[in-house]
Amino acid sequence: MADYNTIRTGAGVGTAEIDAGLKAHMNKVYGTMSVGLLLTALVSWAVGTNEALLQTLFTGYVRYIVMFLPLIMVFAFGAMINRISAAAAQLFFYVFASAMGLSISWIFAVFTDFSITQTFLVTSISFAGLSLWGYTTKKDISGWGSFLIMGVIGLIIASVVNIFLGSGIVQLAISALGVLIFAGLTAYDTQKIKNTYLAHAHHGDSEWLAKSAIMGALNLYLDFVNLFMFMLQFMGGRD
Repeated sequence: MADYNTIRTGAGVGTAEIDAGLKAHMNKVYGTMSVGLLLTALVSWAVGTNEALLQTLFTGYVRYIVMFLPLIMVFAFGAMINRISAAAAQLFFYVFASAMGLSISWIFAVFTDFSITQTFLVTSISFAGLSLWGYTTKKDISGWGSFLIMGVIGLIIASVVNIFLGSGIVQLAISALGVLIFAGLTAYDTQKIKNTYLAHAHHGDSEWLAKSAIMGALNLYLDFVNLFMFMLQFMGGRD
């Protein structure tokens, strides 16, 4: 049942309607996220198994464009989300997911197909458990947000610096912290998506809720992809 202490039901929205709406909202979030992950996997595999294409995309200055394009698109998405329709936001998310697939396609040239598949399965199980806990827990974990975001910023800075340092030890440390940070973010973002819906459901703004579901899908998508990439550093068998 929904936690009705977090919302006002005086607008005539019944508890059963809130529960049904929350279920549909979460289904939309996970469904959109799943389509995004599928696009990422398909693009990543198609590019990553084409040696000529990989050499073209990951040489010279082109590789930096490919690597940082998803990050630029995330910031652009956040800036434009209030000015575009829900349909446009969803399309943008799918384009972003495809760009992410392009950006991480190099893993197929570095790691074995078996280890990539194995890591994906482990990540999926871990993600499902963490997200379920975030959805069902009665504990308020909203206070985690500021610390986790600071951790993400630190990871980004350290990762950029290590591109030039090329230190294996630093990369392992970054990966270990990355797994912990994005495990926490998975639970945090799930609870935030749920509470955001409960706080706004009584307004009945379907367009806003649709865009909220897409933003929620984006956040969980990023949690999953980053968790996968950091776990791959430990579980990935190299060719």
